Amino acid sequence: MSYRAATSEYEFILNAIIGIEEASQTEKFSETTPDLVTAILGEAGRLSDNVMAPLQRGSDLEGARLENGVVRTSPGFAEGWQAISDGGWVGMSADPEYGGMGLPFSVATAVNEMMAGACLSLQLAPLMSQGQIEALEAHASDAIKDLYLPKLISGEWTGTMNLTEPQAGSDVGALTSKAEPNGDGTYAVTGQKIFISWGDNDFTENVVHLVLARLPDGVPGTKGISLFVVPKFIPNENGKPGRANDLKVVSLEHKMGLHGSPTCVMQYDGATGWLVGQEHGGMAAMFTMMNNARLGVGGQGVGTAEGAYQHALEYALERKQGRTPSGTIADHADVRRMLMEMKADIFASRAIMLANAHAIDMSHATDAGDWTSRAAFLTPITKVFGTEVGMRVAETGVQVYGGMGFIEESGAAQYSRDVRVTAIYEGTNGIQSMDLVGRKMMDGGEMAGRLLDEIEDLAETGRGANPKMTDALWNACEALRDATDWMVAHDMQDRFSGSLHYLRAFARILGGYYHLKAAQADPGGPREKLARFYMSRMLPEYTAHLAAATAGSDGVFALSLEDLAG
Repeated sequence: MSYRAATSEYEFILNAIIGIEEASQTEKFSETTPDLVTAILGEAGRLSDNVMAPLQRGSDLEGARLENGVVRTSPGFAEGWQAISDGGWVGMSADPEYGGMGLPFSVATAVNEMMAGACLSLQLAPLMSQGQIEALEAHASDAIKDLYLPKLISGEWTGTMNLTEPQAGSDVGALTSKAEPNGDGTYAVTGQKIFISWGDNDFTENVVHLVLARLPDGVPGTKGISLFVVPKFIPNENGKPGRANDLKVVSLEHKMGLHGSPTCVMQYDGATGWLVGQEHGGMAAMFTMMNNARLGVGGQGVGTAEGAYQHALEYALERKQGRTPSGTIADHADVRRMLMEMKADIFASRAIMLANAHAIDMSHATDAGDWTSRAAFLTPITKVFGTEVGMRVAETGVQVYGGMGFIEESGAAQYSRDVRVTAIYEGTNGIQSMDLVGRKMMDGGEMAGRLLDEIEDLAETGRGANPKMTDALWNACEALRDATDWMVAHDMQDRFSGSLHYLRAFARILGGYYHLKAAQADPGGPREKLARFYMSRMLPEYTAHLAAATAGSDGVFALSLEDLAG
C-alpha cells in the first residue's frame, strides 16, 4: 500500500493560505524560518512514507494482543516508535527546556496529519503523549515536570489519558474512581477506566497515565474531579522505572478498526499517583489536553482521507475498463467526480485545521484575546469536519474500487474502518456541534460574525477576477449570518436540534474561503480549477444545512419514545 506525504500541500497552505510568517515574527517562534519548516516537513514526510506507511496493512492483519497481562504490539511498531522518538517527533511543540523542539503547533499539526495518513494506529501513540506533555507543562508541579517531561518528550516513556468509565462516557462527572491521600504527598487511586488508547505497549520503559478521580471531599459532578499522574512503574530516586504500580490492563477491546492501537480496559487498585494541578481542578487540567487533542483528531480524519484518496487514485489510474481517453476508470465521469470531491474536501478540511492550529500558536505568542477566541471557535469545526471528511473520503475510496473495495485484500476498507472512531472519541461530533452553538456562542455570535466579515472582505476584493465564485461565497456568508442570528435568538433545545447542520454549513463556507484564497494564489492553475469545482458543486450544500439548522426542535421531538419503538 503506497503512500506519499503531501509535503508541498502543507507548505502551500502554511505559507500562501494561513500565513505562518505571522507566527515567525513573534518572539516565541522567531527561529521558525521557511527553510526550517521545509526541512521539518521533508524529514517527517520521509519518516511517514518509508517507516510508518509500510506498517499500515500489517497492523490491521496482526493487531495488538494481550498475553499474560502484557500488551504485545503489531510487528514493526517497536521499530516505528523508535524512529519517531529518535527523530524528536513526539516533542515537536514541547518546551525546549525539557528537550522539545518548540515548533509552532501548526507545523506539528501538519506532521501529525501526514503520520495519520501513513499509519493511524501508530500515530495515535505520539498523539497521546503530546497531549499529556501539554497538560503537564501547563498544570504540573516543577518536580513532576522535571521528572516526567524529558522522558515523555524523548519517547522513552509514553503517555495516556484516562477519562471514560463504564458508567461515565461523555458525562465525565458521573465517574466513580477515587483517590485517597496516603499522607506523604501521594494518593491511592482506585477505579476502572475504559477506552484507553495505547494504555500499554512493549517498546517503552514506562507508560504514564493521567487519571481523573475524585478526592474524599470532592463534590458530585465535574467540579469535584481531580487529575493524577499514575505511572505503570513508579520512578526510583534516580528517575528510572522502579517497582510495578498497582494497576493492570484487564483486557483489550475488539474493534472494527485501528487494530494496531491497543484500546485498554485499565484497573487501578490503590495505585500510587501524584496530583496534577489544584485539588478538584482536574477538568480544567484535562481540557488543556483535550482541546488540542480534538484538533489532532480532526487531523487524523484529514490524514486518513489523504491516505484513502491516494490509494483510490492509484487504483483508478491503473484499472482498465471501458472506452476512455486513458483506457482507465479515472476517465469515467462519475469516478472523476468522486476523485474531485475527495481532493476538494481534503484541501478544505486541511486548511481549516491548519488555520485553527495557527490561531492556537498566535494565542500563545501574543496577548491578543481574539486569537484565543478564534482558536476555541474553530476547534469543534475542525474536529467534526475533519473526521466527517475522513469518513466520507474513505467510504468514497471503497466506491472507486468498486467490487474490489469490498474485498479486504485491496486495503480500501481499512481506511473506512480505522477512521470511523474519530467521529466518536475526544467528544462525539454531536457534542462538538452543541458546543459550537452553545458555549462558543456565549459571545452573542461575535466571533462567528468576525469570521464572516473576513470571508466577505476576501470575496469583495476578488470579485473582479472571479465574480461567479465570489458572489456564491458572499451569498453563502449572508445566509450563514442570518442563521447565526437565529441561533443566538433561540433557546438551547432549538439550537442543539440543528447544531450539526449549522456546523456543517459553517465548515462548507470556510472551505470556500480557503479555496478562494488558493485560487487567487494560483490564477488559471489547478488550484483555481479545483476551487471552481468546489464552489459550484460542494459549497451549495450549505443551503440544505441551514434550512435544517434553523428548523427548530419540534420536528426532532415530534415522535414520542413509544412512537419510535412502534
